[in-house]
Amino acid sequence: MYQIEEPKYIIYFAIVAILIVMYIFVVFWKRKRQKAFTDSRLLKRLSPDTSGFKSLLKFLLIILSLSFLIIALINPKIGTQLKTVKRQGVDIVFALDVSRSMLSEDTPPNRLEKAKQIISKVIDKLGGDRVGIIVYAGNAYPLLPITTDHAAAKMFLQNAGPDMVSSQGTAISQALLLAKTFYDDESQTNRFLFILSDGEDHEEKFDAAAKEVLDQGIKIFTIGVGTKKGGPIPIKRNGKFLGYKKDNKGELVITQLHDDTLKDIAKKGKGDYVYGNNTGKTIEFIEDILNNAEKKEFEVKQFSDFKDQFQWFVGLGLLFLVLDVFLLQKKTKWIQKLNLFNEKNETE
Repeated sequence: MYQIEEPKYIIYFAIVAILIVMYIFVVFWKRKRQKAFTDSRLLKRLSPDTSGFKSLLKFLLIILSLSFLIIALINPKIGTQLKTVKRQGVDIVFALDVSRSMLSEDTPPNRLEKAKQIISKVIDKLGGDRVGIIVYAGNAYPLLPITTDHAAAKMFLQNAGPDMVSSQGTAISQALLLAKTFYDDESQTNRFLFILSDGEDHEEKFDAAAKEVLDQGIKIFTIGVGTKKGGPIPIKRNGKFLGYKKDNKGELVITQLHDDTLKDIAKKGKGDYVYGNNTGKTIEFIEDILNNAEKKEFEVKQFSDFKDQFQWFVGLGLLFLVLDVFLLQKKTKWIQKLNLFNEKNETE
């Protein structure tokens, strides 16, 4: 198991990419200028000791040296020991509505991103709690099984979107029934399901599913995102804005927050509803629920004693840098005789 101590330095690899692009550009530019000046045979006679291979090799050594030094800054750590530790927490499942209406920008940056922000910030504040994520629209799918790996939960959450679900709509009943399968610890008495949605196009027949969930001791809380005034649904392809969704009559479709539906779901699930447009208050609402819940103790196996590995990458970076310093761009006579790099003497 490994950890990355300073992921912010990964951006420095952009420098490596820029250097590679610049090098390729310079090589092609030099060749073009050389061809304009003279032909390749005459050029080799004018500079018989110049080695194109060594020039490339020196550049690769610099790139490798820079890359390893950047990795050293990132400082990957390796877990050297697997321990069983005791943790306390509750089981939480987030059901995230990823239907097209969640792309409406009446709640900046849009409803879906607002919902993801709420989930992400709640995960940041979790202790030993286990978390799982469901996405749903016309169908419901498990995005992440219940786990104590909060970093993985946030990573999977970032990829959640309408394209993950094959059909549109809002199959809340499917999401409720799928949530039942997430809680795999029979002894856990505190189970929470948080549904984040705009409440639009929800199936009306969710009573039976909500009862089944409640019978398993799962409390249902709903979080509404969007506004009563509503807004249009943007259509984008590869990040490019194409227009707004229209109905069969060619009129603009306006999607609105339907909190009555969400309140009804929460009521049937013995939970509560909160308007999610204020991120801070919403997180406080969820925190109060979780803090007041009784925490169950359970055992988890995890890696510990993570040791720094940056020194190996510093060493490799410096080694390649030293090799670059001592490697000349001219042809080496004894290597030239061996002809390892096809550096034939064409001056004869």
